[in-house]
Amino acid sequence: MEYQITGYQPEKLFHFFEEISAIPRGSGNEKGISDYLVKFAEERGLWVHQDEAWNVIIKKAGSPGAENQPPVMLQGHLDMVCEKLAGVEHDFTKEGLKLLVKDGVLTADGTTLGADNGVAVALMLMVLDDEELVHPPVECVFTTEEEVGLNGAVALDKSLLSARIMINMDSEEEGVGTVSCAGGLRIECARPVKREEAEGTLLKLEITGLKGGHSGMDIDKERQNANCLMARTVWQLLKHTDGKLVDFQGGNKDNAIPRECMASLIYAAPEEAEKAEALAVGMADTLAAEITPYEENFACRVERQEGSRAEALPAEDAKAFVTAMYLAPGGVQSRNMHMDGFVVSSVNMGVVRAEKDRLVLVFSPRSSVASLQEEMKARLGLLAETFGFTSSCSGEYPGWSYKEDSRIREVFAESYRELFGREMKMEGIHAGLECGLFSDALPGLDAIAVGPTLNHVHTPEENLPLDSFERFYVLLKDVLRRLAQQ
Repeated sequence: MEYQITGYQPEKLFHFFEEISAIPRGSGNEKGISDYLVKFAEERGLWVHQDEAWNVIIKKAGSPGAENQPPVMLQGHLDMVCEKLAGVEHDFTKEGLKLLVKDGVLTADGTTLGADNGVAVALMLMVLDDEELVHPPVECVFTTEEEVGLNGAVALDKSLLSARIMINMDSEEEGVGTVSCAGGLRIECARPVKREEAEGTLLKLEITGLKGGHSGMDIDKERQNANCLMARTVWQLLKHTDGKLVDFQGGNKDNAIPRECMASLIYAAPEEAEKAEALAVGMADTLAAEITPYEENFACRVERQEGSRAEALPAEDAKAFVTAMYLAPGGVQSRNMHMDGFVVSSVNMGVVRAEKDRLVLVFSPRSSVASLQEEMKARLGLLAETFGFTSSCSGEYPGWSYKEDSRIREVFAESYRELFGREMKMEGIHAGLECGLFSDALPGLDAIAVGPTLNHVHTPEENLPLDSFERFYVLLKDVLRRLAQQ
């Protein structure tokens, strides 16, 4: 293939990233990238295991003199969040990414970049391919469906792993080691509905231009949720005008803060449609005044379409749907003020759907305190019950507790200090990592999560500064060398 990234070393590291970017790998569609890894390992005579969930483990013996050192697990996930800008035509199930390099920064054209967690995949391929590297035995673990509940890590047979040192590469800030994380799950609330024919003037509403972001890492940055803003607007329309709700669609992933949302209502009386239009425009102005200091690209389009026919929701169903959204908890729920306001628990209403025969709300709660997570599950269950929804939980994964004594943390700190003359920061995060699942299954596991700098993950603005990626491989090589010689 013709490579776009030039001028960075080692050249193969960046080539590997481009190769995997050409393979569609959204959550649930990882067979292609999984088969690529199996072929890669077989061509190099490496031990490889692929399971029914398309997870892959590849093992490489230690370099000469380090064959008997304790093995190290390198780990990351294969799948990516598939988001694109409105109007961009891209089929994530069939098409690879179109990469762009500008001023040393890598992006994708109108879509997410998949550096979360493609950087880890490329880094492990580089370690497995580099015959000059000094390293202990390595066990590279590539998991699937991380972005939709850590499903691959749950399914993986961890008895195949002998390593008790783990380097997860799904952290997103150079110079920072992640040493604990929140647990999470997915909660879906659904209510059956029978639509009814209606005709008149259709009022269409569309919210666009919000920043969105990762529902864990960005939940405390005042990123507005398009679903919540639309629910607030439509609730006012249903309360003050005589219309019927036809559609309501917002968000694509429960773990991404929704950037866009659309809704529509139909009005039998023209004067009610005019009244609703004026009210919607007024609400848009109100929202803009409230949020544009930090959501400067917010826009709300209001459009009337005369002479329309539609299948609308009955008034009782529409009221339950919109009121549940309006009252649903959202954003940061609790902080630890002894840790500079570190977010302890949060919830994101990531997906809302008014389908043909059911209404759907999908939430992503997170917490590093188990009791608070249970409390949020109870609250969302009660919300669902109150408004005639049934709720179900899936993809639950544990948090990862801080380990007081950690050799791998010390090695990274020492290496970073000597290489770059600065101290490496160690912190917990309010996002889910697979470290908790591996720690539960492998007693005594000593883990850290690290990586190069990634910006705006889970959004089409996702980008990777290439010099950070280059420096991180220098750090990883030095850490492996130290572990080989300890």
